[in-house]
Amino acid sequence: SSGINAEWPLRPGKDIFSVANVPIDWEERDIYPILHPDGKTTIPEDAVASIDKNKIGLKGPMRTAIGKGHVSMNLTIRRTFGLYANVRPAKSVPGVTTPYSDSGVNCVIVRENTEGEYSGIEHTVVPGVVQSVKLITREASQNVAEYAFKYAVDNGRQNVVALHKANVMKMSDGMFLECCREVAKKYPNIGYREMYLDSACLKIVNDPNQFDVMVMPNLYGDIFSDLTAGLIGGLGLAPSGNMGKDGIAIFEAVHGTADDLTDRNAGNPTALLMSALMMLRHMELGSYADKIEKATLETIQEGKIVTGDIGGTATNPEYTAEICRKIREGS
Repeated sequence: SSGINAEWPLRPGKDIFSVANVPIDWEERDIYPILHPDGKTTIPEDAVASIDKNKIGLKGPMRTAIGKGHVSMNLTIRRTFGLYANVRPAKSVPGVTTPYSDSGVNCVIVRENTEGEYSGIEHTVVPGVVQSVKLITREASQNVAEYAFKYAVDNGRQNVVALHKANVMKMSDGMFLECCREVAKKYPNIGYREMYLDSACLKIVNDPNQFDVMVMPNLYGDIFSDLTAGLIGGLGLAPSGNMGKDGIAIFEAVHGTADDLTDRNAGNPTALLMSALMMLRHMELGSYADKIEKATLETIQEGKIVTGDIGGTATNPEYTAEICRKIREGS
């Protein structure tokens, strides 16, 4: 958790896990930025030690102080633990009406997580002129491409699309595509194609079923995953997982701290709950994930006790209590 609105997103998941008798123990750590004299930003040592030991984390939303010299907290965490791939599924939720409810949406974004325009390398050239460096490395590009294809195989997916702007950024996005092509050769049973990012934005809005797994550099993935969240009903329903080296995985919701909703107990905990279910499946505790997911989807589909962003009037605790009630009934 971040110490900032950390409690509202995490508490519902913990309550629901308790009711479902999920066999895990929580080890809670507050994460906040520590700015060093050399300009580097780190997080507390006890948080690093906890993740290094346990390998699995569930993270609440974080805010980075703007203009205070801190690197993005999320980027700091990704670098600290080598979280090279961000996985963001977008799947239609029964009971949430969208323009795509009939045809359904079921795609996955695999986003490079450590570099690109988010490397944090910026400087003033002369007063009034600022330069920002887009860093792309072969190692990071190959890592995320490998993960995307392996994910496709492991999850019964048929195709991988690489999104890029290599027509403009010939060297950086060009090298990213080279790595994707090299990896694609190792997976002859998975279809592979490439698409300009802007063209993909148009095509996925017209027909999301053209897409299966999509792999892309960092900034593109950040923007495109918000678009796909919109296709299924909003950020309140969008989970994600960050996969790293040495078996480390940290799961989180896509949305931010949502201060306005927190104050009114109106935040939708579904995204973080769905991220927690991704975590359980990653830990091979799929039967517990299935039980919680069933209760959650039934609650949403009934539409009686749901939060405002998906058409209801319930508070966060009321929505959580209804999911817990359904789990008790089903067990």
